Amino acid sequence: MDLVPALEEPLKKVLGPATAKVMAEHLGLHTVGDLLHHYPRRYEERGQLTHLADLPMDEHVTVVAMVADARLHTFASAKAPRGKGQRLEVTITDGSGRLQLVFFGNGVHKPHKELLPGTRAMFAGKVSAFNRRLQLAHPAYELLRGEDPDESVETWAGTLIPLYPATAKLESWKIGKAVQTVLPSAQEALDPLPPALREGRGLVSLPEALLKIHRPHTKADIAQARDRLKWDEAFVLQVALARRRHADAQLPAVARRPSPDGLLTAFDDRLPFTLTDGQQKVSKEIFDDLATEHPMHRLLQGEVGSGKTLVALRAMLAVVDAGGQAAMLAPTEVLAQQHHRSITEMMGELAEGGMLGGAEHATKVVLLTGSMGTAARRQAMLDLVTGDAGLVIGTHALIEDKVQFHDLGLVVVDEQHRFGVEQRDALRGKGAQPPHLLVMTATPIPRTVAMTVFGDLETSVLDQLPAGRSPISTHVVPAADKPHFLARAWERVREEVAGGHQAYVVCPRIGDEDEDPKKARKSAEDEAEKRPPLAVLDIADHLAKGPLAGLRVEVLHGRMHPDDKDAVMRRFAAGDTDVLVATTVIEVGVNVPNATAMVIMDADRFGVSQLHQLRGRVGRGSAPGLCLLVTEMGEASPARQRLSAVASTLDGFELSRIDLEQRREGDVLGQAQSGARSSLRVLAVIEDEEIIAEAREEATALVARDPELTGLAGLRTALDALVDEEREQFLEKG
Repeated sequence: MDLVPALEEPLKKVLGPATAKVMAEHLGLHTVGDLLHHYPRRYEERGQLTHLADLPMDEHVTVVAMVADARLHTFASAKAPRGKGQRLEVTITDGSGRLQLVFFGNGVHKPHKELLPGTRAMFAGKVSAFNRRLQLAHPAYELLRGEDPDESVETWAGTLIPLYPATAKLESWKIGKAVQTVLPSAQEALDPLPPALREGRGLVSLPEALLKIHRPHTKADIAQARDRLKWDEAFVLQVALARRRHADAQLPAVARRPSPDGLLTAFDDRLPFTLTDGQQKVSKEIFDDLATEHPMHRLLQGEVGSGKTLVALRAMLAVVDAGGQAAMLAPTEVLAQQHHRSITEMMGELAEGGMLGGAEHATKVVLLTGSMGTAARRQAMLDLVTGDAGLVIGTHALIEDKVQFHDLGLVVVDEQHRFGVEQRDALRGKGAQPPHLLVMTATPIPRTVAMTVFGDLETSVLDQLPAGRSPISTHVVPAADKPHFLARAWERVREEVAGGHQAYVVCPRIGDEDEDPKKARKSAEDEAEKRPPLAVLDIADHLAKGPLAGLRVEVLHGRMHPDDKDAVMRRFAAGDTDVLVATTVIEVGVNVPNATAMVIMDADRFGVSQLHQLRGRVGRGSAPGLCLLVTEMGEASPARQRLSAVASTLDGFELSRIDLEQRREGDVLGQAQSGARSSLRVLAVIEDEEIIAEAREEATALVARDPELTGLAGLRTALDALVDEEREQFLEKG
């Protein structure tokens, strides 16, 4: 039997079953290799202490501090009526602030003996508040003593203590001790970087990097280790993406060239405007791709309202011209219906193939969603399998096994971040040969994120707005500080309606959720707890009876029946409704040019890119747009700064950068695709722009020279681990 390689050894064999179980369940660590790649979040110098002044509430923290004071109190309680209850209060300090620790009952004896004034220790626990003061209740702690009695104070104070991402069940120093146990195995780590690349860039070896990140002697050690480990992450990911691009380029596809005076020409002749330079440039890139015998894989990024749908529709018509079919996949039924409506309107008689009054080059445009009636659904599927329908617009329902196409030539995926790689692959499998793929996103993505998350796609950018789009002015409405500003916001909505326009009011929550009585009681008791987000049903009712009385107010949210949603959207689009109170179902693609104002309630509860998306629903006609961001957050809060950033610019690329800098990247990357992207531990996609760009070049060149990666065992092992993680995440989702 083969010996298990040292890094693949299960932790339960090395650390014992109890510790291994906690590591697996709470930190996702299963092998020695997993633990070696669980890097410290930061380091404390024993001589320097953590800032107690800025500890986050409700988070599990590890602090290094000195005991300033310890007092034992005795009190009477139900369990100890004779005054024998004991509470130990310990105050610790780090020079920046003080923090109270409390121990109760039988848990006071050991700390009472050990935590004497002047003692230094590491403390770990969850930060809570009592009588408006921060405290740790029953924290775990580890005294910091020089292990060697002869060790000088200087050496001891200069040691760097690694602090690991920990959990309540496993403190940072216990993880540190476990790492110490497995650290010798780092010597056997296979290096994923080709030797020439490593030497050319002066990077340390992988065993040395692992040693230096876990047991650094100096800050320079940490910097060297991080530089090296960042390269690993960037390079392995870019090689995976380069191999995917390379494999895709080997696939056969049917070249689709539009006929010179077919459907596309007839459509272009109908357009009441000329395409922008940006639309023409991007269309050329797409048509060039469609004309090749390898599948196109292209990401179309465009600012809100830059005309991406028109560009995608022209590509779809080109494919129908060439005898194929095109499918557009939308993330929600509301959006699928909206696309179907706007595409049939744009095409007019060209969308009436096989019907009386249909034009010469016409085709059929069908809609396919999960909630359609059986008869309509059966007819749509029949039109697809016979080839009568050249265009189909649908939701996930298109991916189902039962759906068959006559000759699927192009798949357009709208709003990429809602679809993982697997769904794209499932739809691509519907063609006799792989269809061409165009992915659209209205969330502008910084270049490096595009390289990291969508690295298997070529990118086109539409950054020019069509002529006639109006400017949108955005203002923050501080409802708590200045209630009269909110009253003025509703007056502005009335003014827009009086001028013949319409408005949206957006809320974070629907409001028909079952309220848990326990939760309700708790909220009432604990005034410090945040109130629940404002809800569509409550706000619509309040507005219809109060500030917007007399106006036609309707609601729209995700839990309504699809027919009802569609009816509400049709009435709003037709101008029969003045104000639409909705959740974020209107975030993407909804197009009502007469809607000029939007009020976003509890705007601080939305992300930057989401606010930008929502704002893009107004100012779509000739009248200027107005977006009001209502918040109760204080002026100095990070949430208010985020809203001010949104109000200060309409540049989506600038906002997406701000968004990434303010949020944890894992949120952005984790949403975007599957597991591989969340495997970034030290690489920061904004800060490490250069590393990512260089790693992409190196990876592309390496894969072009040697797609099989012969002789690079370490790189192949790292890729297997990455792909396994992807597959595992996919199975969990599936």
